[in-house]
Amino acid sequence: MNEKIKALPLASQKSSSWLHDDAHKAFLIQDAKKQIEFFAKSLRPDGGFDVLDYDGKPIADQPQELHTTTRLIHSFALGKAFGFEGCEDIIDAGLNFLKKGHRDDRYGGYAWSVQKDGFADDVKLAYGHVFVLLAASSAKSLDHPQADALIDDITNVINEHYWDEEYGLLKDEYTRQWQPFSTYRGFNANMHGTEAFLAAYEATGEVEYLAKAGRILEFFIGNIARNHDWRIPEHFSEDWQVDQEYKGNPMFRPQGTTPGHSLEIGRLLIQHWDLSGRPDNAALSQARHLIYKALEDAWQTQQGLAYTLDYDGKVQIPDRYWWPMTEAIGALATLIKVDGRDDDERWYRKLWQVSSDLFIDHKRGGWYPEVDANNQVTATQFFGKTDIYHALQADFIPLTSDVSRLIEGLKAA
Repeated sequence: MNEKIKALPLASQKSSSWLHDDAHKAFLIQDAKKQIEFFAKSLRPDGGFDVLDYDGKPIADQPQELHTTTRLIHSFALGKAFGFEGCEDIIDAGLNFLKKGHRDDRYGGYAWSVQKDGFADDVKLAYGHVFVLLAASSAKSLDHPQADALIDDITNVINEHYWDEEYGLLKDEYTRQWQPFSTYRGFNANMHGTEAFLAAYEATGEVEYLAKAGRILEFFIGNIARNHDWRIPEHFSEDWQVDQEYKGNPMFRPQGTTPGHSLEIGRLLIQHWDLSGRPDNAALSQARHLIYKALEDAWQTQQGLAYTLDYDGKVQIPDRYWWPMTEAIGALATLIKVDGRDDDERWYRKLWQVSSDLFIDHKRGGWYPEVDANNQVTATQFFGKTDIYHALQADFIPLTSDVSRLIEGLKAA
């Protein structure tokens, strides 16, 4: 079990909403700062990044994956926007590694993983490429000198290879030479594509990005979620029919539905609604349906959210990971800002209390990725502290007053 060391309380005893509570804000800032300090150790002398164990020591012989590089850039851009010192080193190194490590100068695009002597896995996944756009957009919001060229390059790659104008959705996977090696279509890459398109719109003002995000949201929420009792199947055929039989990688493509993704896209729907001028439409109602269906389906008696459900909403993989908790926190904080209700506040507090008790490493910084049935830290899918991105956003989203333009909000906060 992780050490129950809490330098600060979660919130004061008399707070009406934790979002406005000084003690809670101090708790969030402290957790964010400790995460930044912990993951700063990922940077190697050669400019690459290591995966870190629980103590912050490098795990040997791990290739550097595209989503790791890009998420570190994005996360440390958030930290820099908030005013934490030393974030520039990670941002600069990450952008350089994208260009010199992941970038395929022969065929274009970005390889999934890199080792010291070249590509470890040269497949080209939409999932990884949309994170390149997210990283570039976050760098652009900080006026980084490399950002414009990277945004231009990754936008061209996405438009040429991944964006399917007929459906208004993203295709998924290619070989290094841009040959499709499956007809698989998935929700996950499109959900993170929505996130990246919204960030790109915030950074550049180009309405093309906002329009693409809107088309993805309309399909998955206005069509799929609404017709599946506000749950979102993960896997689809080439013509975007639900494929209930598909079973892929147990971490990235498990069978069934993933409630953590409903929480993410519920928040992104509100972000899109806000950036679109807050039109008088069903966006807030739809977001609330998605968020609460996921919470009600996935919450476990042992405290925490189940990883996957079957297509009827029954728990399929009960494993409890950190990232659905962080996405639930971000979603509830967003609801509280625009349409706060008593249940939102109750869930928000419960999510933070359980996260503090089970997942946060209060001594060393960072969040443990997984706990077992006895609430002990375990490692069945993840080894070490693999990621800052989800948990850092859980700290930062509640610290801003708006529901979009997170980097601008952090500068103001």
